[in-house]
This record gives sequence, structure tokens and C-alpha cells, in this order.
Amino acid sequence: MSVSLIVIRLELAEHSPVPAGFGFSAAAGEMSDEEIKKTTLASAVACLEGKSPGEKVAIIHQHLGRREMTDVIIETMKSNPDELKTTVEERKSSEASPTAQRSKDHSKECINTAPDSPSKQLPDQISFFSGNPSVEIVHGIMHLYKTNKMTSLKEDVRRSAMLCILTVPAAMTSHDLMKFVAPFNEVIEQMKIIRDSTPNQYMVLIKFSAQADADSFYMACNGRQFNSIEDDVCQLVYVERAEVLKSEDGASLPVMDLTELPKCTVCLERMDESVNGILTTLCNHSFHSQCLQRWDDTTCPVCRYCQTPEPVEENKCFECGVQEYSYLLTSQLESQRIYWENKIVRIEKDTAEEINNMKTKFKETIEKCDNLEHKLNDLLKEKQSVERRCTQLNTKVAKLTNELKEEQEMNKCLRANQVLLQNKLKEEERVLKETCDQKDLQITEIQEQLRDVMFYLETQQKINHLPAETRQEIQEGQINIAMASASSPASSGGSGKLSSRKGRSKRGK
Repeated sequence: MSVSLIVIRLELAEHSPVPAGFGFSAAAGEMSDEEIKKTTLASAVACLEGKSPGEKVAIIHQHLGRREMTDVIIETMKSNPDELKTTVEERKSSEASPTAQRSKDHSKECINTAPDSPSKQLPDQISFFSGNPSVEIVHGIMHLYKTNKMTSLKEDVRRSAMLCILTVPAAMTSHDLMKFVAPFNEVIEQMKIIRDSTPNQYMVLIKFSAQADADSFYMACNGRQFNSIEDDVCQLVYVERAEVLKSEDGASLPVMDLTELPKCTVCLERMDESVNGILTTLCNHSFHSQCLQRWDDTTCPVCRYCQTPEPVEENKCFECGVQEYSYLLTSQLESQRIYWENKIVRIEKDTAEEINNMKTKFKETIEKCDNLEHKLNDLLKEKQSVERRCTQLNTKVAKLTNELKEEQEMNKCLRANQVLLQNKLKEEERVLKETCDQKDLQITEIQEQLRDVMFYLETQQKINHLPAETRQEIQEGQINIAMASASSPASSGGSGKLSSRKGRSKRGK
């Protein structure tokens, strides 16, 4: 879907004040304000270039036509109160600047003069500010243009962050308008209510913080009724540019690549041939086709020119003598026939296109429904398979949980048994060590006793092999044993005992 962006131009009179914060451009980041103004006034400058002041006034008056400048009331509503205070201060300073300059000049004149009386010390003018700071009154004409190129409504296409509500019923107050846009209050930067000479309606400019917010508002509110009682709907358009120009700069002259939208004198709304059908009468006045259909008379609603004039008697051509009524009747019938034939052809063409479009949309809808049904069936099958897998996994998880609990219990028991066995092992090792020590001690004593016995037996055998005299000497002899060292008292004592025992045994023999 594509739409045409609009350009709003406020043409001001020569001495009219300039409204604050009215200018806007969707291409502000791409072009500077001077470049935008230069491009806007290019055709006007080319038209007025080289003309004398009188010729310029005549050209401007010719393009201005019968349109008259009226008071335009602009009411600004901003979301941030600090910005409103800043605007008030700027207006105060702009209004006070001429007075301040005059007061400075007056003070310079009075420096070297002595004051005659207290009344002469007072300034001639005192600056003050009164009224609502958010309401401005200017004198001029509101022009509305549309771009000749169409702009797509896709997300990746640059349009504008400002929207315009073309017609709002005058019965709808500012409070009702704020209720209407309440869901988008957080993303609205400012809102300007513009009231001109058009009765029973006004226009609203809404500036959003981003284009995405403007798109959301457009999709939600375009074509929507303001309330459930009246039939008036919200007609939204994207604003490419809003500008303020003076009349002497050529603000009423045509603009390149733009088409100015006139007003329908019946419904007082803007006429756009791309949106509604426009009919032009023989007197060169244009109206909405629906508005002209409701006009029961055959005359023009503006100038009352009869579109089907009645024939007058004796009204003949001076050259050929043909009466006018037959020619007029024939030409009127022919024009009416051509008009209705063209209208029927156009209606048939539009109807055929609408039918084809509806068929195409219906086929696309059926294909989408079939695809959605297939996707739904596939999703149901996948859901069943996933549910079965989940059931199996839950069973495995429960089984593994039970096994884990059993393993944990077994591990706990094994750890307890391990502690007991470690204590028992330490006790057995201690007992084994003591037993081994006692055994080693006993073995040592037995080895000493065995050595003594073997020594005794060997000595006895040697003595038995000796002659009798030697044995007799040995039996009668004495053995003196010297004092042994401290390291071998036991061995010497043992040998003495053995010798004494041997002596006793021999004596016995």
C-alpha cells in the first residue's frame, strides 16, 4: 500500500508574527534548513526574478485569486512542561526586545540631563505578556499540497514522524481530542491545533518521537470514528514538511513536484482525486462527486450557472441562422452521453479491478488457510511425538532417580563399613606389631640358649678326646675369669656357669 505525503505551508501577511515551532521537515537530517527553503522557493524565485515590484505584486495577486487572508489560531500542546516554559520565555524576549532597545536609547539620551520630575523618569512603554502562552494568532492563508510521488508504507521506507488529522469536528473539544489520542501520549512530542476560517472543523498536527510511533498511530486510528455517536472519521496523512513563508516571498506561487489540494465548497474538505472522485462543472468549479450528487439543483453550487440551459426563442446565429437551442440541446446531450459513457466505463473498469483484486485476495486467503492447516497438522503431530518423548524421558528420569537413591544409600553404608574396617585394621596391625616384637625377643633368647648348649657339647666332646691326664688336670684345675666389659657380662657369666657345670659334671664322673 502507498500513500501521498503532504506539505503544509502557512502564508503570512507582511506584518503578521511568525508562530514558534511551526517549521518541520522529515528530511531535516539529510538537508539543512537553508537548502530546504532554497529548494522550496526555487520555482517562485524563478517566476519573480527580473520583475519590477508592481509586476511581482500582480503575479502574486493573480495566483492568490479570490482567497483572502484570515486569522489563523494555532494552539500548541507539548508533553514536556519545561519546553512550554522555554517557548513562553522566547516569546517574551522577542516581544520585549524592541521595547528594551527603545529603553536603552532613551536611557542614553537621559544620561547627561537631570531629571525634572519623577514622572519623567518613567519609560514610555512597559513590556508585559498576557493570555494563554500556548495559543498564537497569525494572519494568513493555510495551503495544503500533496507530493506527486507515492510513498510505500513498508517499515524500511522513510516517511515522516509527523501526522496531520485533516478534519476534526468543531464540536470535538481539546479535551475530547486528548482522550482520542490518550493511548499514544507517551510518544507524542507536541500537538498543534490549527483553526482557520473554515467553519465547523479544524486541523491537527501531531509530532511523534519516532517514525515507528507515527506508523503505529496511523495504523490504529486512520479511518476510525472519533466517537460512536457521530459519523465523522479520522483522516490521517503523513506530513513531509511544514513551513512558514511570507506572502511577498511568493508563498502562493506553484511549487515544483507538488499539487495544491483545493477545498470542496459543499463539504469544506480538501479534494484529492486519488482518494475521492472529483467533478468539474461547465463553469470550471470542482466538487466531490458525492457532494454534487446530493445537490438536487442543476445549477452550480457556487455561481448558480445552469448546467442544462433552456432554449430561448428567436436565438439564432448571425452567420448561419441556426437556432441556438437545437445546437445547445445536441451538444448538451452529446456531452451528457459522453460523460455517462465515460463514467460507466470507469465504473465497470473499477468494478472489474475490484473484483479481480478480491478474487486474488480470496485465493491468497484460501492458500494461506490451507498452508496454516498443514502447519497446524504438522504441529499437532510434532506435539504428539514430543509428548511421547516427554513421557519416556519422565519414566527414565524416575527410574534413574530411584537408582540414584539406592546408590546413595549403598554408598552411605559402604562408607560406614569402611570406617569400621579401618579401625579394626589399625587394631590388628597394633596387635600384630606387639606379637612380632615378643616373638623376636623369644627367638633372640632361644638363639642364645642354643649357642650355649652347642658350646657346652663341643667342649665336652673335645675334653673326651683328650688323654686321661689332661682330663685329670682340667678337673683339678681352676679357671680365673677376668672382669669382662660392660657389653658382655651376660656371655661371660654364662660361660662361667657352663664351666662350673662342666667341672661339676666331671667331678661326678
